[in-house]
Amino acid sequence: MLDRAARLRQLTEVDQDVIRLAQDPQFARWLEQITATGGCAHPIHLTGATTVRDTHSGEILHHYDTTTEPGERLLVRCRNRRATVCAPCSRLHAGDTFHLVRAGLVGGKTVPADVREHPRLFVTLTAPGFGPVHHITTGAERCRPRRAGQCEHGQSIDCSARHTDTDPLVGQPLCADCYDYPGHVLWHARTGELWARFTRTVRRALASAVGIAQTRFPAHARLSFAKVAEYQKRAAIHLHAIVRLDGPTGPHDPPPPWATADALTTAVRTAARAVVVHTPHSPATGELALRWGAQLDARPLRSFGDGEGLADDVVAAYVAKYVTKGAADTAAGTDYRLTSADDIETAGVSPHLRSLMRACWRLGGLPEFEPLRLRAWAHTLGYRGHILTKSRAYSTTYAALRAERADHERTADGADLPDDQGTITDAHWRYIGSGHTPGAALIAAGIAEDLMLNQEVSRAELGDSGRWRTDGSAP
Repeated sequence: MLDRAARLRQLTEVDQDVIRLAQDPQFARWLEQITATGGCAHPIHLTGATTVRDTHSGEILHHYDTTTEPGERLLVRCRNRRATVCAPCSRLHAGDTFHLVRAGLVGGKTVPADVREHPRLFVTLTAPGFGPVHHITTGAERCRPRRAGQCEHGQSIDCSARHTDTDPLVGQPLCADCYDYPGHVLWHARTGELWARFTRTVRRALASAVGIAQTRFPAHARLSFAKVAEYQKRAAIHLHAIVRLDGPTGPHDPPPPWATADALTTAVRTAARAVVVHTPHSPATGELALRWGAQLDARPLRSFGDGEGLADDVVAAYVAKYVTKGAADTAAGTDYRLTSADDIETAGVSPHLRSLMRACWRLGGLPEFEPLRLRAWAHTLGYRGHILTKSRAYSTTYAALRAERADHERTADGADLPDDQGTITDAHWRYIGSGHTPGAALIAAGIAEDLMLNQEVSRAELGDSGRWRTDGSAP
């Protein structure tokens, strides 16, 4: 029979760490912290204190510090949006995104319900073609038939195969030497500028259509938007945007009579065709004229199943689902920055993505492209923007949603915190680490799974009463 020492040696590192944690006198409090983070996979470790004092008397109304916490530290969420990095935090971010987007469509969160009557479109702007690639086929369709012959590099320019969405060939160039990798990454780097010029041109097109001076447009109407970036299989960005016309002050102000969905659609199509951004002349690339792709979609939105067009909740749920996708889920590069050319060669990506990263690194070393910081953004294939952005007047903010949730959690826990008025807060916090030990990671994953299952059960039960759907989206 094995003695205690022999049995311990047979335990794995994870088992030993779980036993160590469970035997800690402060294990119960540690579990409370892990649960409070929702089972975050990579929590931030902080040490410090917060003191709330009365402004006039100097009396201490509330004090908290980490000296009595396990390890003298407080664990907080990492707040990473990517499901591949931290699934619990990504689910929370998706929920915040759903409410942020939905509020700009049907009201709520300081946005009036009348906003649903404003002209609103769901617009998709695409990237141009940078070279023929294999694509998903349906039915009897074939990839690229009737293109017999070879390119100048000796590669076949036809493909009679049928590709499913899981085929690794989908999105890959027929000839990597023919593919315009410099144009692809430079288009990504200037997508933000293309979008800014697009919104300005939409305003100008609307003003010209109704006969008002372009400089006077802000006195008549306001263009609000929220947009999300999506990587296609070919690793090129698509922008999906909710575009809304308000009165001059924003969603609280009704739009003018001429502001209709048809007028907005015409202006969007005109602007998409007209916008162009020129790159600096370079011996490596020449001067490129960057435009949107030929494919453009602009569809009106509807509320609660009324009329024709896309449903508001469908669009909000789509955007919320997409923002949590990581690089492993899409052709988006890597979830971490590349610090050297060697990192590109060791990255676990397809040859197509590796070529895009190499193009970023090569062009990023040229002085004419230095302002684009292509090397710093090689992991996103040159795209420098956030996945989700919005205009100021579209709806609420992530910060406001997080503050509202924090207040709700404090109220639910029965915390009696003093009002901000007449008080002053002194806070001193310091970062001391992040992540979990092997045993802690196992326990956190179990807590995250339990919380997710509890939420799904609750949502399914509420769905029976028509208040929530089982997928978590509001009806």
